[in-house]
Amino acid sequence: MTPSRLVALMIALFLFLAACGQGEPITGDLSADPDTALTAGAPEPDGPELGDSDDSLATDGFILVDQVPGDPREDTISALDDSSNPELPSPLVDVAAIRSGGPPPDGIPPIDAPAFERASTVDWLEDNEPVVVLSVDGESRAYPIQILTWHELVNDTYGDIPVTVSFCPLCNSAVAYRRDVDGRILDFGTSGRLFNSSLVMYDRQTESLWTHFTGSAVVGALTGTQLELLPLQTTSWASFRDANPDSLVLSRMTGHSRDYGRNPYPGYDDISQAPFLFDGEPDDRLQAKQHVVAIRAGGDAAVVVLDDLAEIGVIEVDVGGAPATVWHIPGTASSLDSGSIADGRDIGATGVFSPVVDGERLDFVRDETTFSDSRGNTWDILGTAISGPLTGERLEPIEHLDTFWFAIAAFSPDVRIAAR
Repeated sequence: MTPSRLVALMIALFLFLAACGQGEPITGDLSADPDTALTAGAPEPDGPELGDSDDSLATDGFILVDQVPGDPREDTISALDDSSNPELPSPLVDVAAIRSGGPPPDGIPPIDAPAFERASTVDWLEDNEPVVVLSVDGESRAYPIQILTWHELVNDTYGDIPVTVSFCPLCNSAVAYRRDVDGRILDFGTSGRLFNSSLVMYDRQTESLWTHFTGSAVVGALTGTQLELLPLQTTSWASFRDANPDSLVLSRMTGHSRDYGRNPYPGYDDISQAPFLFDGEPDDRLQAKQHVVAIRAGGDAAVVVLDDLAEIGVIEVDVGGAPATVWHIPGTASSLDSGSIADGRDIGATGVFSPVVDGERLDFVRDETTFSDSRGNTWDILGTAISGPLTGERLEPIEHLDTFWFAIAAFSPDVRIAAR
């Protein structure tokens, strides 16, 4: 059996057993024999429950953030049950192209009551493990990929702002959104379906289907609704922890038993392999699973090839009529390479920011693991000035994705490849 067929078999087996378990936990090492690697039906511990306080509560070392709940279920036709119902608005995509990945809705269970730990107390993450970092109203939190890989969605709240953090292993992309839109508070689940090999979400209020990659409702009562995308960054655990020792980190207290730290898709980072359940026409400007940094703004989209960025450190690109500075430092493992995420090959971390500060456009160069500008400041990968006249200032982050080429090319076929 070829390596690509073996990886496809392991992915299919993982998804099939998730479906058979009806959302029960799946544990095991997919780098082992795929016929015996997974087990379903292990008992789930009780998850944390929210308290009555408006403030965060500390329970047994875990911090529970008061959550804005989603609105009640509305009296609408469910696109989960009947996506071709003629009484629904015309879908934005070919419904036949939305394929079952195996599990039922929420068979890959989202996290609806996230419990957190302080970064300085976490001892179960390796320095090079990837985490996604979301900052809202000055507060930054980290969501480890070792948890997102098994849950894909986290419904969370920053103050009074409800958000959803999403991660799709098959297209290697993390996206965050505000989940308040058009007077509704939505919360999201996993539909068990894929479009362009990308996670399809559903909202529990109308059961419309949404593409994770763009945050758009494409089938159902809310067809055409667009969520506000929030800038999200993937970096190493060490980079986040050292810069934010008092910040919150999503904990393993998820209410589910999973083999956190293991990669259910070992070998999927192989550039020579075809994407799983991708029916689109490949864009042959790059190899399908080439790592890229995709930047979308003002109806424009551009990508920077990760290998080029890693070599140079900084690449400047204009997207949507505005400049962006794109950064890279080494030290972050691929989450899709080895059976253990921490053992993945080093693909580094990226950041995309506006280079304009106080009306002045700065020029940046990489200095090993930091960046210096034309005014004598030093910046970390999170866009914070750590020395110089601007110490403490933060660059404005720009929404972007660390993703595979096939995914951004499928969702943004006019995407440009930025020159070095």
